[in-house]
Amino acid sequence: MARTIIRFGVIGCGLMGKEFASAAARWCHLTGVDFEPRITAVCDANEAASQWFRDHVSSVEAVYTDYKSLLADSAVDAIYCAVPHQLHAQIYVDIIEAGKHLLGEKPFGIDQAANRLIQDAIDRHPEVIVRCSSEFPFFPGAQQIYRWVQERKFGRIIEVEAGFWHSSDLDPTKPINWKRRIATNGEYGCMGDLGMHVLHLPMRFGWRPRSVRALLSQIVPERPDGQGGTVPCETWDNAILACEAHTEDQQFPMLLSMKRIAPGHANTWFIRIAGTAFSAEFTTKQPKQIASLPYSPGGVQAWHVADAPYKSAYGTVTGGIFEFGFPDSILQMWAAFCDELAHGDRMQQPFRCATPQEAGSSHQIFTAALESNRTGRTISIDWRS
Repeated sequence: MARTIIRFGVIGCGLMGKEFASAAARWCHLTGVDFEPRITAVCDANEAASQWFRDHVSSVEAVYTDYKSLLADSAVDAIYCAVPHQLHAQIYVDIIEAGKHLLGEKPFGIDQAANRLIQDAIDRHPEVIVRCSSEFPFFPGAQQIYRWVQERKFGRIIEVEAGFWHSSDLDPTKPINWKRRIATNGEYGCMGDLGMHVLHLPMRFGWRPRSVRALLSQIVPERPDGQGGTVPCETWDNAILACEAHTEDQQFPMLLSMKRIAPGHANTWFIRIAGTAFSAEFTTKQPKQIASLPYSPGGVQAWHVADAPYKSAYGTVTGGIFEFGFPDSILQMWAAFCDELAHGDRMQQPFRCATPQEAGSSHQIFTAALESNRTGRTISIDWRS
């Protein structure tokens, strides 16, 4: 099978840049695809970070310390960008203006004003495909819930809960990093860092909140600075957003939670939907299982728990009896992005990566949440704006 080779540059050679390189190295794991990413250039202001790519990724032909030099490289078709939030607006806009396709890390700007600058650049360059990184909906259990929603199996929705929790910040001796500072992470705190994962499916389903009541928590007030002292933690550790979602014909409560301090959890992503005709839930804590409750009036109410086979958006060489994991979801997300670059609207399957519009919606929700926390009020959201 002839394959379309998509030449990628990586800006930001940290953890997630390495995950992309690992996904590209595992491309033979996918079956029936006629496209493939090839990382040809990387850029990081820290030369030690890019050295890992020199050592481990044989396709890399150019290494830069200035991202504008990478953008001028004609041997690069698309960019993966993973940099701190305060850099999103400038770098993302420059990538788009350079005519390079972009998969960028969330939240697509440190705040709503920065997000608008990125969206304006996208509007000026409709020929550039821009998507936001969000891999958890590519788990087979999440894909099954997506299909059930498309099939309108739930009847009248009673309530929805979605969240992303981890607990690495429970340790008060963990040194401070950029995610703890407003200048680099923004006022959103954990919402900006984790919230797009939580909102990807609700926004894809069209479940936009008409109102938000936020409870934001700062649990560890200061952390070691790495030099023998301590400094204040400026951003929110945990966020619980109580929302009222509206669709064309329904309204229902939707609880969204983003937690950096959730004891016992290591990157637990979940979604639960309760409905009058059908209910379902999936969590990455039990990645091989999906629970559902079909109901007919007067019938038995019983949860059914079934193993979710190893089957996601794109076929793989792995048999269905095995367990899906985080590296697999990363690979599936990259397959979806490359599929769209190669085929446009004629993708091999219909589930796209998170869109800039969905990322923009998350900013509207997080901005309302900050206002709610400041005032103690429920904040209405006008989606017409």
